[in-house]
Amino acid sequence: MGMLDGKVAFITGGSRGQGRAHAVTCAREGADVVIMDTLDQIGTVQYPMAQQSDIDETVRQVEALDRRIVAAVGDVRTQADLDAAVAKGIAELGKIDILIANAGIFSLAPAHELTDEQWDDMIAVNLTGVWKSAKAVLPHMMEQGGGSIVMTSSINGLEPGANYVHYCAAKFGVVGIMKTLALEYAPHGIRVNSVHPGAILTPMTSWQGAWDMMSGKPAGEGTEEDMLEAGYHFHALKGVGFMDPQRIADAALYLNSELASAVTGVTLPVDAGHLLIPGVNQNPVK
Repeated sequence: MGMLDGKVAFITGGSRGQGRAHAVTCAREGADVVIMDTLDQIGTVQYPMAQQSDIDETVRQVEALDRRIVAAVGDVRTQADLDAAVAKGIAELGKIDILIANAGIFSLAPAHELTDEQWDDMIAVNLTGVWKSAKAVLPHMMEQGGGSIVMTSSINGLEPGANYVHYCAAKFGVVGIMKTLALEYAPHGIRVNSVHPGAILTPMTSWQGAWDMMSGKPAGEGTEEDMLEAGYHFHALKGVGFMDPQRIADAALYLNSELASAVTGVTLPVDAGHLLIPGVNQNPVK
């Protein structure tokens, strides 16, 4: 028996990276799955965003586990897209028990150099998109008498980070949304929690700007190898550098399962001890 037998999970940004890990993990544990992702490149995002082939691969992996999946193309900035994905999921799969509000973007610039477009895109996707995702499922969850929502924040929803104030603002804001909805919808049996990833290796975190940031090298000189080495300094636990997205999917699985049936309104860091470090880990043990 799986930990999510008979459930249906809706996952935003579900085509790759952490989103795919969530979809496959939910399916492995007995849930049917609805995913939504955009195929449009956001102008202020410097790494390539999802392609149709990414969606197709997630569908393939879920179906290989003998679970049903509904795949929708849409943008979390647009309520109509989210509402349509939820309606399609309910029509084909009968209900939605779980929301994993995972969709997110990342960009870099000193605060005084951030453009209005960079700020607006970040807040629209990483903050407003989380609220809109919850708004899309809450009426259905209220009607059925319960549900579980997991919102992907970040370690930077609990601590600051230089050169991405817009990202930190959004991720701190997710905590405010999470705690407020946890309080507001507890009488309806709806649990709401947030997960806070440390350094996770995904297409969002592995591109030239991230390589430079993590390596401390001048712009354009960092490599992925530099970034991966720096990951060991970011975490405290022995042998843990950049983590696989599965680690976050495991945390969400717990929060969405009966094991966490009395857990709501919590921030769950999955950071290999990063928040324990006063600065950086100068002597990582590999």
